Amino acid sequence: MPTLPIDPLDGPKIVLVGRIVCMDKGFTVIKRGVIYVENGNIVAVQDAKAPLPTGFENIKPVNTLGTIYPGLIELHNHLAYNILRLWNVPKKYGNRDQWSGTPEYRRLVSGPMTVMGKTPGLLPALVRYVECKCLLGGVTTSQGIQLFSNAGVRRFYRGIVRNVEQTDEADLPEAVTRVDDIEASYAGLFLERLKKQSCFLLHLSEGVDIKAREHFLALQLASGGWAVTDALTGIHCTGLKPADFAVLGSHGGSMVWSPLSNLLLYGGTADVAAARSAGVRIGIGSDWSPSGSKNLLGELKVAKICAGQGAAFPDRDLVAMATSSAASILKWDKVLGSIEPGKRADFVIISGTVGDPYSKLIGAKEKDIRLVMINGVARYGSTTLMSRLGVTGENIRVGGTTRAVFLSQNTQDPAVSLVSLTYAKEILSDALARLPELAKELEKPRLTPRSMLGEPVPVSWELALDEIYDTGLDLRPRLPLRGGITITGPTRALARASQPLSTFLSPLTLDPLTSVDDHDLLSRLVGQINLPSEIKEQLRSLW
Repeated sequence: MPTLPIDPLDGPKIVLVGRIVCMDKGFTVIKRGVIYVENGNIVAVQDAKAPLPTGFENIKPVNTLGTIYPGLIELHNHLAYNILRLWNVPKKYGNRDQWSGTPEYRRLVSGPMTVMGKTPGLLPALVRYVECKCLLGGVTTSQGIQLFSNAGVRRFYRGIVRNVEQTDEADLPEAVTRVDDIEASYAGLFLERLKKQSCFLLHLSEGVDIKAREHFLALQLASGGWAVTDALTGIHCTGLKPADFAVLGSHGGSMVWSPLSNLLLYGGTADVAAARSAGVRIGIGSDWSPSGSKNLLGELKVAKICAGQGAAFPDRDLVAMATSSAASILKWDKVLGSIEPGKRADFVIISGTVGDPYSKLIGAKEKDIRLVMINGVARYGSTTLMSRLGVTGENIRVGGTTRAVFLSQNTQDPAVSLVSLTYAKEILSDALARLPELAKELEKPRLTPRSMLGEPVPVSWELALDEIYDTGLDLRPRLPLRGGITITGPTRALARASQPLSTFLSPLTLDPLTSVDDHDLLSRLVGQINLPSEIKEQLRSLW
């Protein structure tokens, strides 16, 4: 029996009117266009004056009063951590190993996530909340949230937003985001694994010092070749030099840019101008809320500022990083990334139809989003548009306006399907406010294990927090440089720490869903000591 797609193609016939930014190879923009959708697929994209396609004669058009873009594709996000607020990074670091084990990081990031990930009953609410954060920022595709069981089994927690790691569909080949520790230790084995994948999204050279760069240099084989193929997509790549990008580009490799997180942690970001000159395809990701943007709308703003600092990317190319280029990196460009007949009906619609269409998306705030659609199903938007598309959902407030989210889908995890956004917000807020209490509960002595009594051990699940625990898989190739000692595996500072979490954790506040409703976000951003002053000034006008 064939495996059914995770995202069903069964939506109704829909006709949307608006300015259409196709993001096709010709960068077509239709000033007043019409999109015809059936069963989650785009049937036709044409000027409003063109004849109706057959079968749509009795379908009433919906005037969106906005500019229509492909749904935003995020290629990097540690979604589970997006319940946490922005971390005030205390100093400038050279590479990621320098900050991941600090006491402040443990108190504000890894410690709280350990408690949230192990406390029963919180996981469905966490999934619901962080995926809605994506939706409210126009993101229709991101990375999934994995669980790890006491039986050594991993699985994804399924919500509404499309997951690059699990699709069960040939037209959407699944990306890999974790590598076995053994394969992460030997360049030859790593290369053999790469050859079997269509897209391998892995952290690479995270930092600006030589140690960060060494993680890329270690990909060179003893023969002089490289453990790089067109499947390798390096996340961050902040430590790479122009010569390194030349290697990556010549082998067809790609990268994911997360400029805000790079700037906050290291005071600098990847040389994307050199990457582009080398022919490296570039996607974008907001990383996570502790040191990045809430969503791609925020990350695109920082990318625009960085582009003005010398990267020289026009706004059109920045939008491509979150649409057509991202789909190409995933090998999904046959069905996603642009608005063309035969492709999936994933859209984000921004209010208004005047001005430069690419600058309009980058400058948009969450309250400017009129509609987000995945596979032809309206998932988030103005109550008026959602109603006209036959969808009723849960009403929420965004930037002083009423919006609706529609979160019903048979293929999502049954536990998540029962959770409303309002309930998720309430239960997570309560848990974060009681972090010390929850930590103390987890630290209580456990009863004699059933295995010691000869009884079956029930399977229990918790968040697969690869940045904290050893789960046998890693998020990055940690290869020994030129025969040096093996450095694979996460720092796992939490596992080595002896001080109980309950003795130093404090209550925390849930990170707001949107930037427009996070009233001190800008002040906290410009207060970051590693963010260059010229970028702070431009953030004031763009954010």
